Amino acid sequence: MPRFIFQRWYGYHMVFAMCFSLILTAIISIYNWIIGIFGLAVFFILALVLYRAEQAFRKDFNQYLLTLTHRIKNAGQSVLDEMPIGVLLYDRDGQIEWHNRYVQEILNRSRLIGEPLRDVFPELKQVKNQDEKALQIRLGERSFELIHQAEERLYFIRDITDFVRLKEKYEDEQVVLGFLHLDNLDDVEQGLSDQETTLLLSNVWSEISSWAEEYEMTVKRLDTDRMFFVTEQKALNKLVKSRFDILDVVRDMTRQYKIPLTLSIGVASVGNNMIERSRNAQAALEIALARGGDQAAVQNKERIVFFGGKTNAVEKRTRVRARVISHAMRNLIRDSNRVLVMGHKDPDMDALGAAIGVVKFALINDCEAYIVLDDKNSSIDRLMKVVYEHDYLGDHLIHSEKALQWIDDPDTLLVLVDTHKPSLAIEPRLLERAERIVVIDHHRRGEDFVDDAVLVYLEPYASSTCELVTELLQYHESRLAMDPLEATALLAGIVVDTKNFAVRAGSRTFEAASFLRRHGADLTMVQSLLKEDLDRFIKRAEIIKNTELYHETIAIAVGDENESYDQVLIAQTADTLLNMQGIRASFVICKREDGLISISARSHGDLNVQVIMEQMGGGGHLSNAACQIKSQKLKEVKEQLLRILKETLESGGK
Repeated sequence: MPRFIFQRWYGYHMVFAMCFSLILTAIISIYNWIIGIFGLAVFFILALVLYRAEQAFRKDFNQYLLTLTHRIKNAGQSVLDEMPIGVLLYDRDGQIEWHNRYVQEILNRSRLIGEPLRDVFPELKQVKNQDEKALQIRLGERSFELIHQAEERLYFIRDITDFVRLKEKYEDEQVVLGFLHLDNLDDVEQGLSDQETTLLLSNVWSEISSWAEEYEMTVKRLDTDRMFFVTEQKALNKLVKSRFDILDVVRDMTRQYKIPLTLSIGVASVGNNMIERSRNAQAALEIALARGGDQAAVQNKERIVFFGGKTNAVEKRTRVRARVISHAMRNLIRDSNRVLVMGHKDPDMDALGAAIGVVKFALINDCEAYIVLDDKNSSIDRLMKVVYEHDYLGDHLIHSEKALQWIDDPDTLLVLVDTHKPSLAIEPRLLERAERIVVIDHHRRGEDFVDDAVLVYLEPYASSTCELVTELLQYHESRLAMDPLEATALLAGIVVDTKNFAVRAGSRTFEAASFLRRHGADLTMVQSLLKEDLDRFIKRAEIIKNTELYHETIAIAVGDENESYDQVLIAQTADTLLNMQGIRASFVICKREDGLISISARSHGDLNVQVIMEQMGGGGHLSNAACQIKSQKLKEVKEQLLRILKETLESGGK
């Protein structure tokens, strides 16, 4: 008990008062002893009363304190038992030592003492960081938050069901904007009467309206071939789960026409306001169209996710765009003092051939041009040897370090060929520093794209970039005279990418080849440039020997873990496997000389290998794709590929 409580009776002030009274009584007794005796008696009586009052106070105060302690103890116990927060203690072995009643109620178990904590809460087994302070778990239909105090080996358990439901409701009701576009309506309408066209559009829009009603979307038709829709996040989740089945429905219902009608959809669920979401949805639609259409692009918080893309891009029958791009390229080059042409890392015949074609385009417009080329590779060794021996083409090859010295000049034009991804360019720093960039590519557009390009010529229907560059040369105003090596390099790029005109070769591909042949392309030299060494053939055979079949129609070959292969050999092995009887898709996994794990994927078109490779960080075409992976083993990459293949096939992907 604190001393200050009792010092009110025997403190210095009381001692002085009692002493003063005793002295005063003694002095009075000198003059009148009767009064002195009476005063002394009164003094002792008063002292006795004060003493007894003090004893009574101490007894009552101690009783009060004992009662208060008991009440506080009971209140603390009641709080632990009755409060809606669980308290749980565990020992060093991870077994439950003590818990309050609330923990027992939420777990609906009669006995918990001595039970392993991770058996009671299985979610704790997935926690890698044991010092993590908060963890959300789900028990039945209720959600709880576990707050960990590692020093005390203590868990607080809080019911956050209402908060989680409110959060889910908020996320489900987020506004989602989207655009829907009929890709090739003009091509489908050709040859149809007005009545047939009206009936076609009526059936298609009726099907789309039914689909929109099923997924609770509000739709507004903007044009004959364009529609805008608004929905909520929960509806978008359903659409993603269905993998946008409307794409297949519209394609199948118009299959009887010469060219089936296909849809492209752009959806966005991110943006600080409706204007940003609308812009994101429009950008997603443009990416879907740039990838060849017949697919949906969904812009979510992390990245753009693609669905569909089961058909190849339809070849454009007119060359209006090629003519317009050719004139725009001519104007850009005439406004430049220098043109730098760059392809992708480990350039192939298509990249180098297209670069030579762009250099030719610049030279006939009286502008100096150079090809940025660093490391050589086996796929272009023969062509490079011929180029170095040429009268002037060898002088137009420079190293990336030299190009970096020129790129800061505002009058320098950078042309990126055979890729649109900055990460795949020979020297990404050139793209970061260039003020004007032109992109010429035939691959389906991916999420990674060059920022602020002044001109983009990206046509997924084209067989190769060399085909696109050839058409640009065809529409040049002045009379064109090509050197045989320039024409041969462009033709070699077309031959390689079409596998001797057997894959993805349209009518315009043959027209471009015919144009090059008329301007001196040497077929014998093309065959000589594409000949294969015996050692490479044996290496390819060794990889094929390790082929395994997945679902009896998908070939997966894995190279030797201790062996390194060049990219061209890996791609050639995938092509060889695809030509085998009964194989509809092939995947070749090998380690490259730079330490990366490379996958080359091929198919006949019924399995979209581009989507599969995009899930692993790569890209390409519907029937021709690839990816490169860092810091993994061949076995791990194969397991990842098998998992993605299983998910794709189980979800109905063809």
